[in-house]
Amino acid sequence: MCPAGFPSAVSPSLRLRHETTVEKLGARMGRMRYTDIMMADNNALLSAYLINGEDELKRETVLKRLRARVAALGDIDFNFDDFQGETATGEEVVSACSTMPFASEMRLVVLHDADMLRKADAEALVSYMAAPSSTTVLCLTARKLAKNTRLYKAVAAIGSRAVIDCAPAKKYELARNVRAMAVTHGITIGDAAAQRLIALAGENTVRLDAELAKLALSCGDSGRPVGIDEVDRMVSRTAQAKPWDFTDAFAARDVARCIGVLGAMRDVSPYALIGMCAVRLRELVTVHALAARGQGGTKALAAYLKVPEWRVKNHRDWARRWSPAQLRAAFSSARDCERAMKTGPDADAAFLDWTIGVLTR
Repeated sequence: MCPAGFPSAVSPSLRLRHETTVEKLGARMGRMRYTDIMMADNNALLSAYLINGEDELKRETVLKRLRARVAALGDIDFNFDDFQGETATGEEVVSACSTMPFASEMRLVVLHDADMLRKADAEALVSYMAAPSSTTVLCLTARKLAKNTRLYKAVAAIGSRAVIDCAPAKKYELARNVRAMAVTHGITIGDAAAQRLIALAGENTVRLDAELAKLALSCGDSGRPVGIDEVDRMVSRTAQAKPWDFTDAFAARDVARCIGVLGAMRDVSPYALIGMCAVRLRELVTVHALAARGQGGTKALAAYLKVPEWRVKNHRDWARRWSPAQLRAAFSSARDCERAMKTGPDADAAFLDWTIGVLTR
Protein backbone atom coordinates (compact mmCIF):
# COMPACT_ATOMS: atom_id res chain seq x y z
CA MET A 1 0.00 0.00 0.00
CA CYS A 2 1.25 3.48 -0.81
CA PRO A 3 2.31 5.39 2.36
CA ALA A 4 0.26 8.40 3.44
CA GLY A 5 1.40 11.52 1.66
CA PHE A 6 3.21 9.50 -1.04
CA PRO A 7 2.09 10.51 -4.55
CA SER A 8 0.05 7.74 -6.18
CA ALA A 9 1.79 8.23 -9.51
CA VAL A 10 5.19 7.24 -8.16
CA SER A 11 6.66 4.18 -9.81
CA PRO A 12 6.76 0.83 -7.95
CA SER A 13 10.57 0.90 -7.99
CA LEU A 14 10.58 4.27 -6.22
CA ARG A 15 8.07 2.99 -3.66
CA LEU A 16 10.32 -0.01 -3.04
CA ARG A 17 13.27 2.34 -2.53
CA HIS A 18 11.06 4.31 -0.14
CA GLU A 19 10.30 1.23 1.95
CA THR A 20 13.95 0.15 2.03
CA THR A 21 15.17 3.65 2.82
CA VAL A 22 12.66 4.16 5.64
CA GLU A 23 13.78 0.91 7.24
CA LYS A 24 17.41 2.04 7.03
CA LEU A 25 16.49 5.45 8.39
CA GLY A 26 14.59 3.82 11.21
CA ALA A 27 17.61 1.72 12.15
CA ARG A 28 19.46 4.94 12.86
CA MET A 29 16.64 6.57 14.84
CA GLY A 30 17.75 5.33 18.25
CA ARG A 31 18.21 2.26 20.37
CA MET A 32 14.95 0.68 19.16
CA ARG A 33 14.08 -0.61 15.68
CA TYR A 34 11.87 1.59 13.50
CA THR A 35 8.94 -0.83 13.79
CA ASP A 36 9.28 -0.72 17.58
CA ILE A 37 9.46 3.07 17.59
CA MET A 38 6.28 3.21 15.54
CA MET A 39 4.67 0.76 18.00
CA ALA A 40 3.46 -1.78 15.44
CA ASP A 41 0.00 -3.17 15.91
CA ASN A 42 1.25 -6.53 17.18
CA ASN A 43 2.76 -4.81 20.25
CA ALA A 44 0.40 -4.29 23.19
CA LEU A 45 0.02 -0.71 24.32
CA LEU A 46 1.87 0.16 27.51
CA SER A 47 0.41 2.35 30.24
CA ALA A 48 3.06 5.04 29.71
CA TYR A 49 5.58 6.16 27.11
CA LEU A 50 8.35 8.73 27.03
CA ILE A 51 9.19 10.15 23.59
CA ASN A 52 12.52 11.73 24.38
CA GLY A 53 14.93 13.56 22.09
CA GLU A 54 15.56 16.77 20.18
CA ASP A 55 14.47 15.51 16.76
CA GLU A 56 11.05 17.11 16.48
CA LEU A 57 9.98 15.17 13.38
CA LYS A 58 10.68 11.85 15.06
CA ARG A 59 8.73 12.92 18.14
CA GLU A 60 5.76 14.05 16.04
CA THR A 61 5.81 10.86 13.95
CA VAL A 62 5.81 8.59 16.98
CA LEU A 63 3.06 10.60 18.70
CA LYS A 64 0.85 10.50 15.59
CA ARG A 65 1.26 6.74 15.38
CA LEU A 66 0.42 6.31 19.07
CA ARG A 67 -2.68 8.51 18.72
CA ALA A 68 -3.80 6.41 15.75
CA ARG A 69 -3.38 3.22 17.80
CA VAL A 70 -5.59 4.58 20.58
CA ALA A 71 -8.10 6.08 18.11
CA ALA A 72 -8.59 2.63 16.58
CA LEU A 73 -10.02 1.47 19.93
CA GLY A 74 -12.82 4.06 20.09
CA ASP A 75 -13.74 7.74 19.80
CA ILE A 76 -10.47 9.60 20.49
CA ASP A 77 -12.21 12.99 20.70
CA PHE A 78 -13.92 12.00 23.94
CA ASN A 79 -10.86 10.23 25.31
CA PHE A 80 -7.97 12.60 24.80
CA ASP A 81 -6.32 15.20 27.06
CA ASP A 82 -3.37 17.40 26.17
CA PHE A 83 -1.12 19.25 28.66
CA GLN A 84 1.98 21.45 28.52
CA GLY A 85 4.79 20.82 30.99
CA GLU A 86 5.36 24.51 31.71
CA THR A 87 1.78 25.10 32.89
CA ALA A 88 0.32 21.74 33.89
CA THR A 89 0.20 20.46 37.45
CA GLY A 90 0.83 16.87 38.40
CA GLU A 91 -2.62 16.69 39.98
CA GLU A 92 -4.31 17.71 36.70
CA VAL A 93 -2.43 15.09 34.69
CA VAL A 94 -3.04 12.32 37.21
CA SER A 95 -6.73 13.23 37.36
CA ALA A 96 -6.99 12.97 33.56
CA CYS A 97 -5.21 9.61 33.65
CA SER A 98 -7.61 8.33 36.31
CA THR A 99 -10.74 9.23 34.30
CA MET A 100 -12.55 6.26 32.82
CA PRO A 101 -12.79 6.13 29.01
CA PHE A 102 -16.09 6.83 27.26
CA ALA A 103 -17.16 4.55 24.38
CA SER A 104 -13.62 3.27 24.06
CA GLU A 105 -11.26 0.76 25.61
CA MET A 106 -8.54 3.33 26.22
CA ARG A 107 -7.83 7.02 26.90
CA LEU A 108 -4.77 8.94 25.73
CA VAL A 109 -3.21 11.65 27.89
CA VAL A 110 -0.30 13.58 26.38
CA LEU A 111 2.06 15.79 28.36
CA HIS A 112 4.33 17.86 26.13
CA ASP A 113 7.67 19.23 27.40
CA ALA A 114 7.75 16.89 30.37
CA ASP A 115 11.31 18.07 31.05
CA MET A 116 9.80 21.48 31.96
CA LEU A 117 7.67 20.11 34.82
CA ARG A 118 8.21 21.45 38.30
CA LYS A 119 9.74 18.92 40.69
CA ALA A 120 6.59 18.44 42.79
CA ASP A 121 4.49 17.85 39.67
CA ALA A 122 7.01 15.36 38.28
CA GLU A 123 6.88 13.50 41.60
CA ALA A 124 3.09 13.23 41.31
CA LEU A 125 3.56 11.43 37.98
CA VAL A 126 6.25 9.19 39.43
CA SER A 127 3.81 8.13 42.14
CA TYR A 128 1.05 7.56 39.58
CA MET A 129 3.25 5.31 37.43
CA ALA A 130 3.86 3.01 40.38
CA ALA A 131 0.25 1.85 39.84
CA PRO A 132 -0.98 3.32 36.53
CA SER A 133 -4.50 3.06 35.19
CA SER A 134 -5.09 0.06 32.94
CA THR A 135 -7.44 2.10 30.71
CA THR A 136 -5.14 5.08 30.02
CA VAL A 137 -2.00 5.56 27.97
CA LEU A 138 0.09 8.42 29.35
CA CYS A 139 2.53 9.80 26.80
CA LEU A 140 5.26 12.19 27.86
CA THR A 141 7.28 14.08 25.26
CA ALA A 142 10.54 15.86 26.04
CA ARG A 143 13.46 17.39 24.24
CA LYS A 144 16.05 16.24 26.74
CA LEU A 145 14.88 14.47 29.89
CA ALA A 146 17.95 13.16 31.71
CA LYS A 147 18.21 9.43 32.31
CA ASN A 148 19.08 9.95 35.98
CA THR A 149 15.80 11.73 36.80
CA ARG A 150 13.11 9.92 38.77
CA LEU A 151 10.55 10.65 36.05
CA TYR A 152 12.68 9.01 33.33
CA LYS A 153 13.32 5.97 35.53
CA ALA A 154 9.61 5.66 36.38
CA VAL A 155 8.65 5.48 32.70
CA ALA A 156 11.53 3.12 31.89
CA ALA A 157 10.26 0.76 34.60
CA ILE A 158 6.96 0.38 32.70
CA GLY A 159 8.62 -1.75 30.03
CA SER A 160 11.49 -2.09 27.58
CA ARG A 161 9.53 -0.23 24.87
CA ALA A 162 8.38 2.61 27.11
CA VAL A 163 11.25 5.02 26.37
CA ILE A 164 11.54 5.94 22.70
CA ASP A 165 14.79 7.63 21.77
CA CYS A 166 14.38 10.52 19.33
CA ALA A 167 17.91 11.89 19.48
CA PRO A 168 18.80 13.96 16.40
CA ALA A 169 21.15 12.68 13.74
CA LYS A 170 24.76 13.71 13.88
CA LYS A 171 25.58 16.61 11.57
CA TYR A 172 27.48 14.36 9.18
CA GLU A 173 24.47 11.98 9.02
CA LEU A 174 21.80 14.62 8.47
CA ALA A 175 22.21 14.98 4.70
CA ARG A 176 21.82 11.21 4.31
CA ASN A 177 18.65 11.33 6.40
CA VAL A 178 17.30 14.25 4.33
CA ARG A 179 17.78 12.15 1.20
CA ALA A 180 15.81 9.33 2.85
CA MET A 181 13.08 11.78 3.90
CA ALA A 182 12.86 13.06 0.32
CA VAL A 183 11.92 9.59 -0.93
CA THR A 184 8.85 9.61 1.35
CA HIS A 185 7.66 12.65 -0.64
CA GLY A 186 8.19 10.90 -3.98
CA ILE A 187 11.36 12.73 -4.97
CA THR A 188 15.11 12.16 -4.81
CA ILE A 189 17.71 14.75 -3.89
CA GLY A 190 21.46 14.73 -4.38
CA ASP A 191 23.91 15.00 -1.51
CA ALA A 192 25.06 18.51 -2.44
CA ALA A 193 21.45 19.70 -2.71
CA ALA A 194 20.61 18.09 0.65
CA GLN A 195 23.55 19.92 2.23
CA ARG A 196 22.33 23.16 0.67
CA LEU A 197 18.82 22.59 2.02
CA ILE A 198 20.22 22.09 5.53
CA ALA A 199 22.30 25.25 5.21
CA LEU A 200 19.21 27.28 4.25
CA ALA A 201 16.50 25.70 6.41
CA GLY A 202 18.55 24.60 9.40
CA GLU A 203 18.69 21.26 11.18
CA ASN A 204 15.10 21.13 12.49
CA THR A 205 13.69 18.00 10.87
CA VAL A 206 10.09 19.25 10.83
CA ARG A 207 11.15 22.33 8.87
CA LEU A 208 13.30 20.20 6.55
CA ASP A 209 10.38 17.84 5.93
CA ALA A 210 8.10 20.80 5.12
CA GLU A 211 10.64 22.16 2.63
CA LEU A 212 10.94 18.73 1.01
CA ALA A 213 7.16 18.62 0.65
CA LYS A 214 7.30 22.01 -1.08
CA LEU A 215 10.08 20.82 -3.39
CA ALA A 216 8.03 17.71 -4.21
CA LEU A 217 5.10 19.87 -5.35
CA SER A 218 7.39 21.99 -7.51
CA CYS A 219 9.80 19.40 -8.89
CA GLY A 220 8.07 16.06 -8.44
CA ASP A 221 6.95 15.76 -12.08
CA SER A 222 10.40 16.32 -13.58
CA GLY A 223 11.64 12.80 -12.89
CA ARG A 224 15.09 14.18 -12.09
CA PRO A 225 16.80 14.42 -8.69
CA VAL A 226 16.34 17.80 -7.02
CA GLY A 227 19.52 19.83 -7.43
CA ILE A 228 21.09 22.87 -5.82
CA ASP A 229 19.43 25.25 -8.30
CA GLU A 230 15.95 24.02 -7.38
CA VAL A 231 16.75 24.30 -3.66
CA ASP A 232 18.02 27.87 -4.07
CA ARG A 233 14.94 28.82 -6.09
CA MET A 234 12.36 27.31 -3.73
CA VAL A 235 13.86 27.56 -0.23
CA SER A 236 14.37 30.80 1.66
CA ARG A 237 17.08 31.06 4.27
CA THR A 238 15.59 30.75 7.74
CA ALA A 239 18.62 29.35 9.55
CA GLN A 240 21.49 31.36 10.86
CA ALA A 241 24.74 30.23 9.28
CA LYS A 242 27.30 28.63 11.56
CA PRO A 243 30.93 29.80 11.85
CA TRP A 244 32.15 26.47 10.46
CA ASP A 245 30.00 27.05 7.37
CA PHE A 246 32.21 30.06 6.72
CA THR A 247 35.50 28.24 7.35
CA ASP A 248 34.41 25.42 5.03
CA ALA A 249 33.65 27.93 2.26
CA PHE A 250 36.95 29.69 3.01
CA ALA A 251 38.90 26.44 2.73
CA ALA A 252 37.14 25.70 -0.57
CA ARG A 253 38.16 29.18 -1.82
CA ASP A 254 34.51 29.95 -2.63
CA VAL A 255 34.32 33.75 -2.43
CA ALA A 256 30.61 34.03 -3.25
CA ARG A 257 29.68 31.48 -0.62
CA CYS A 258 31.88 33.18 1.98
CA ILE A 259 30.12 36.49 1.40
CA GLY A 260 26.71 34.81 1.50
CA VAL A 261 27.49 33.02 4.77
CA LEU A 262 28.82 36.23 6.34
CA GLY A 263 25.53 37.93 5.50
CA ALA A 264 23.58 35.09 7.13
CA MET A 265 25.52 35.11 10.40
CA ARG A 266 24.47 37.15 13.40
CA ASP A 267 26.40 37.85 16.57
CA VAL A 268 29.60 36.17 15.34
CA SER A 269 32.74 38.18 15.99
CA PRO A 270 35.18 38.68 13.10
CA TYR A 271 37.94 38.06 15.65
CA ALA A 272 36.56 34.56 16.23
CA LEU A 273 36.28 33.97 12.49
CA ILE A 274 39.84 34.95 11.67
CA GLY A 275 41.08 32.68 14.43
CA MET A 276 39.09 29.80 12.96
CA CYS A 277 40.42 30.59 9.48
CA ALA A 278 43.98 30.51 10.82
CA VAL A 279 43.33 27.08 12.31
CA ARG A 280 41.93 25.83 9.00
CA LEU A 281 44.93 27.21 7.10
CA ARG A 282 47.25 25.39 9.49
CA GLU A 283 45.33 22.16 8.89
CA LEU A 284 45.69 22.54 5.13
CA VAL A 285 49.43 23.17 5.51
CA THR A 286 49.53 19.88 7.42
CA VAL A 287 47.80 18.11 4.52
CA HIS A 288 50.57 19.26 2.15
CA ALA A 289 53.29 18.31 4.62
CA LEU A 290 51.94 14.80 5.18
CA ALA A 291 51.45 14.30 1.42
CA ALA A 292 55.10 15.18 0.89
CA ARG A 293 56.00 12.34 3.30
CA GLY A 294 53.77 9.90 1.44
CA GLN A 295 51.01 10.04 4.06
CA GLY A 296 48.22 11.59 2.02
CA GLY A 297 45.24 9.69 3.45
CA THR A 298 42.55 11.05 5.75
CA LYS A 299 43.41 8.45 8.40
CA ALA A 300 46.95 9.79 8.77
CA LEU A 301 45.69 13.38 8.85
CA ALA A 302 43.05 12.60 11.48
CA ALA A 303 45.63 10.82 13.62
CA TYR A 304 48.06 13.74 13.34
CA LEU A 305 45.40 16.35 14.19
CA LYS A 306 43.85 14.05 16.83
CA VAL A 307 40.32 14.43 15.49
CA PRO A 308 37.74 11.92 14.14
CA GLU A 309 38.31 10.95 10.52
CA TRP A 310 34.96 12.38 9.35
CA ARG A 311 36.12 15.83 10.50
CA VAL A 312 38.83 15.88 7.81
CA LYS A 313 37.05 14.11 4.97
CA ASN A 314 37.15 17.26 2.75
CA HIS A 315 40.60 18.51 3.70
CA ARG A 316 42.49 16.84 0.86
CA ASP A 317 40.13 18.32 -1.73
CA TRP A 318 40.43 21.77 -0.12
CA ALA A 319 44.25 21.53 0.06
CA ARG A 320 44.45 20.89 -3.68
CA ARG A 321 42.98 24.36 -4.22
CA TRP A 322 45.90 26.00 -2.41
CA SER A 323 49.59 25.89 -3.11
CA PRO A 324 51.91 25.73 -0.09
CA ALA A 325 53.06 29.27 -0.91
CA GLN A 326 49.47 30.56 -0.94
CA LEU A 327 48.78 28.96 2.42
CA ARG A 328 51.89 30.48 3.98
CA ALA A 329 51.03 33.91 2.57
CA ALA A 330 47.43 33.68 3.82
CA PHE A 331 48.54 32.58 7.27
CA SER A 332 51.06 35.41 7.50
CA SER A 333 48.56 38.03 6.29
CA ALA A 334 46.06 36.92 8.95
CA ARG A 335 48.33 38.49 11.57
CA ASP A 336 48.30 41.80 9.69
CA CYS A 337 44.53 41.62 9.30
CA GLU A 338 43.99 41.06 13.01
CA ARG A 339 46.17 44.08 13.76
CA ALA A 340 44.13 46.19 11.33
CA MET A 341 40.89 44.95 12.91
CA LYS A 342 42.07 46.03 16.35
CA THR A 343 43.39 49.45 15.31
CA GLY A 344 41.01 50.40 12.49
CA PRO A 345 37.49 51.84 12.62
CA ASP A 346 35.64 48.79 11.21
CA ALA A 347 36.76 45.27 12.14
CA ASP A 348 34.10 43.62 9.96
CA ALA A 349 35.19 45.52 6.86
CA ALA A 350 38.86 44.71 7.52
CA PHE A 351 38.05 41.02 7.85
CA LEU A 352 35.97 41.00 4.65
CA ASP A 353 38.76 42.76 2.71
CA TRP A 354 41.25 40.18 3.98
CA THR A 355 38.97 37.28 3.03
CA ILE A 356 38.41 38.53 -0.52
CA GLY A 357 42.10 39.38 -0.95
CA VAL A 358 43.30 35.98 0.22
CA LEU A 359 40.82 34.00 -1.87
CA THR A 360 41.26 35.90 -5.12
CA ARG A 361 45.00 36.33 -5.28
